[in-house]
Amino acid sequence: MRDTAEFVTNVQEQAVDSWVGYLNQLRIDTLLSALGRQDQHLRDALTSVDEAVSRIDLEVVAANRGGQRGMHGFIAEIAEVGIGNARKQILGLAADYRWVNDNGPVDLMRGTVEIQQKFVAAGGRYSLGAITEHLRKYPEYVSNGGRYQIPRDHFEVIQRLYALSPEDASKLSRSGDGPSLGDWQRVQTFFQDRAVGFEALEPSTLDYDEVQRDVYATTMTAEKDSLRATDRSLREDAYQDSRPSMREGGTAALTAAATAGGTAFVMAVVTKRREGKRFNEFSGQDWTEIAGKTGSGFGKGAVRGLSVYALTNFTATSAAVAGSIVATSFSIAEQANKLRRDEIDELAFIENSELIALEAAVRALSSFVGQATIPIPILGAVIGTTVGTVMYKAVASSLTKREAALIERYLDEQRTLDAQLAAEHQALLAELDRSMSDYLGLLERAFSPDVQIALLGSIELATELGVAAAEILDSEEKIDAFFLD
Repeated sequence: MRDTAEFVTNVQEQAVDSWVGYLNQLRIDTLLSALGRQDQHLRDALTSVDEAVSRIDLEVVAANRGGQRGMHGFIAEIAEVGIGNARKQILGLAADYRWVNDNGPVDLMRGTVEIQQKFVAAGGRYSLGAITEHLRKYPEYVSNGGRYQIPRDHFEVIQRLYALSPEDASKLSRSGDGPSLGDWQRVQTFFQDRAVGFEALEPSTLDYDEVQRDVYATTMTAEKDSLRATDRSLREDAYQDSRPSMREGGTAALTAAATAGGTAFVMAVVTKRREGKRFNEFSGQDWTEIAGKTGSGFGKGAVRGLSVYALTNFTATSAAVAGSIVATSFSIAEQANKLRRDEIDELAFIENSELIALEAAVRALSSFVGQATIPIPILGAVIGTTVGTVMYKAVASSLTKREAALIERYLDEQRTLDAQLAAEHQALLAELDRSMSDYLGLLERAFSPDVQIALLGSIELATELGVAAAEILDSEEKIDAFFLD
């Protein structure tokens, strides 16, 4: 029964470990998928801007469309379409701007919204004069849902003047710096005399000066830089969303706790049932024991889930290995408690710890193999762990006393050999020390500042190094013959 409970616990733990690993992999896959989509979004957005620039070059500038005074209006229409679509595409949204280009009442379409664009600075009326002329030709344009789009800087001035009270308007500068009282009066009159509400106006993405013939290329280049900055921000957001979080760690801990607690409860009940008790015969003491084991399992499961989550996310550790580390830590801690209570001796503690580590390694390896063979989250790890553990138990239990004795004899031989090699190693070190001492003594005499000692030391050194006796200058005759003959 104990082996069965241990086996079920091991399988349950590996299932939780695999589930945590699956959560981590799912988060990484989601990030890679988001980054892949963002690559396409950036390409689409930049393409929209490039196509707008190409169209301006060919259909407006090269054709001199609109002439010197009206060319910027066509540039603004095409630029608005390109930039408007690009800003949606960088966010993964569909491009919904379309250039109408038929010299009719509508310049642009944004989805189903009709837009007439007016980029006019003449007369100092912030494009409102051009809107007045359009309304004369198409008086039903606004009532039919059409909108007027004007330069962004014009819109900001009109918005300010429209909301300004007469008292504040009287304080407006008359020196030419900024809008004047006359500008305020024209804006107020425009909205009072016509059936055009302020809500019928909207700002372009561009200022008036940004769509001029000699500036639009720089404007579109700056827009591409802005799109790239947005792209970087979106990628950073995706990365931050993919990072491990306390919330997910808490979920992992609770799930592991519930699984471990449930397993502990079932195994505790099965134990009582195997004792021959029926459910209605369980005493208060029985239920207290069951509750204690369930609570212990819940607590250990929570610690395990949180530990595995932390190890797999904050260190370079796979879920299977992390689970084995945690399981080994629990088991060795239990053995340490037994050692402190003198239930086992130091040798038993070491041997049990070695077996625990070996079993953990077998479970981790089995989980790896199972997951690779059956690449289904949790299932592969559970099957791999089950098969690996069963095989290990079968092999471990099949050892006979003879095989155990052979292993013990082999260990004794290894210990004897280790002691012999250690003694030989020490002897060699001592011999090496003596040789080095003699050699250093020879060097000291050979290079002594005393000429007589140095001469004798050189002769000794040459002899020690194996120089032939006939070649050593150790007499006056040899010295004279070497230098004078």
